[in-house]
Amino acid sequence: MRLDKLLSNMGFGSRKEVGKLLKKGAVKVNEETVKSSALQVDTDKDHVTILGEEVIYKEFIYLMMNKPQGILSATEDSRDETVVDILEEEDQHFKPFPVGRLDKDTEGFLLLTNDGKLAHNLLSPKKGVPKVYFAHVSGVVTEADVLEFERGVMLDDGYVTKPGMLRILKSAELSEIELTITEGKYHQVKRMFEAVGKKVVYLKRLSMGPLVLDEELELGEYRDLTEVEIALLFNISEK
Repeated sequence: MRLDKLLSNMGFGSRKEVGKLLKKGAVKVNEETVKSSALQVDTDKDHVTILGEEVIYKEFIYLMMNKPQGILSATEDSRDETVVDILEEEDQHFKPFPVGRLDKDTEGFLLLTNDGKLAHNLLSPKKGVPKVYFAHVSGVVTEADVLEFERGVMLDDGYVTKPGMLRILKSAELSEIELTITEGKYHQVKRMFEAVGKKVVYLKRLSMGPLVLDEELELGEYRDLTEVEIALLFNISEK
């Protein structure tokens, strides 16, 4: 890869800005000062520093966010703040996008990446990647609802969902449940409960596939996935 492209891709400025840094002797490759923008570097072998800072090459970024309410699961919006807006600039630079969506008033686990192939595989209906939600539901949730969800419920547009695994944590006028589904239709969890005469008043996603929301992440916080977590995602996406 050209040296100026590498440095620009890693967030050290535009190609023009990087070129100025090179002319000033701010860049070293394998401990030697380099001033040529066109120098080809091997991102696996060559050691590159800029102003003494080591340049670590990353093509893809994988982030776990604890999405807060009131934020859109989108890359940009003319009116509302998005999950990308609340990322640090150094992470925005990679142009990540949310894998799937969480409603504006839903919080919890959200995966962001710029790896389009992985995202496509994780969202493919053929993969059936399970997603687990916790919800407060207005209305008494019963075993009859559990059986209904197991069979798949008909939504308001006539679509019959794939089977969902409903677990009742508290059955009362304000019930608490966990629901596992393997698809992601628009407002699906809310619409499934509406189909059985109840209303979701609070919704949080706990996990996606093998990844569980890090309990140490406060609302609005995020972190890079570990190498183990990334390997787990690739494992299920390639099956």
